[in-house]
Amino acid sequence: MDSHRPRSIEVDFFRGIVLIVIVLDHIPGGVLQHLMLHAYALCDSAEVFVCLGGYASAAAYGAVLSKKGEKAAHNRFYRRCWEIYRAYLLTAVLTLLSGAILQLLQLNRPMVDLTGWPLFAAAPIREAFDIAILRRQPYLSSVLPMYVIFAITVPFIVPLARKAPLTALTASLAIWALAIPLAKLFAIDDVSDWAFNPFAWQLMFVIGILCRERPVSDQFLESKPGRWLTRVAVTAVLAFAVVKLFILTQPLPGHLKQNLSIERVINFLAIAWLAVVLVRAGTIAKLAHKAPAVIKVGQTGLVCFVGGTLISLIVDTATPHSIHGLTHGLAALAGDLVAITAVLLLARFWKEWKGPTQPRAAVSGADCR
Repeated sequence: MDSHRPRSIEVDFFRGIVLIVIVLDHIPGGVLQHLMLHAYALCDSAEVFVCLGGYASAAAYGAVLSKKGEKAAHNRFYRRCWEIYRAYLLTAVLTLLSGAILQLLQLNRPMVDLTGWPLFAAAPIREAFDIAILRRQPYLSSVLPMYVIFAITVPFIVPLARKAPLTALTASLAIWALAIPLAKLFAIDDVSDWAFNPFAWQLMFVIGILCRERPVSDQFLESKPGRWLTRVAVTAVLAFAVVKLFILTQPLPGHLKQNLSIERVINFLAIAWLAVVLVRAGTIAKLAHKAPAVIKVGQTGLVCFVGGTLISLIVDTATPHSIHGLTHGLAALAGDLVAITAVLLLARFWKEWKGPTQPRAAVSGADCR
């Protein structure tokens, strides 16, 4: 463990890819979403996003701690909590405003219902209060309240992960196992209100923190047990892909994702292990160097997430839904490409407006940044 390690371009690359995938996944009529992770696995981009969030949080905490001390590190994440909450409110406002405009123009009725505008218009004061206290989150903003909670806990989880990683993992697993009764205790067990049970999804966040603080060594990866785990991971990923493609072809119950079911965890861990292997081999760094625009998306995560919600709504509305066949497929593909381009341009504009940042380092040695 080294608190002076920089964040790597691999992390920013993965985050950029995931943010683009999230935008594509939220375009109901899109074509490329059928090629995304959820089409071949029981987990999806949400697990990757939350795990990388934990990783990046641990890296940021360590960087501030080493430069300015513990108090500054704590204050940084309390401010971050407020930043995420404001981003959540902005996302909610943009979503509801989009729904209002679509209803006024009588466009894309299914999306109007998804935005939650009809419910808000029927009882604006009550709905605004429920949104403000995180009781209800409009479409596309539901992951951010969970991040508000996680940001508060970073100053406590990261030091524990450094001093007693096994204790941190055991505690996280225990909370995950009790996630459903804990959610009921806090009255967030309804999928329509909380799309992500924070008591369950904290496991992904903690795993990300542990990956930063206690990375797997190169020696273990190259050892006999390490190679055996790699073979097991490959087998598991292929098996889950077969199950998803040929057996579980219909949408799965929402509570499995909401409460982070065990099969989702296992599938993600298998994919994550293979990702570590590719990172150590230098494959991801080579890809990242060839896609600097994607890295910029990863470096402007919160901005691209909020902007991506609006992009997905606009693209879905602009894509014709009355046509069918090849014409519809081409139109939907064009919409997907427009969405990707818009996210890349948003990241570029934001980076240029904010000014240059320090370059990211690639992974080397036994590190897994």
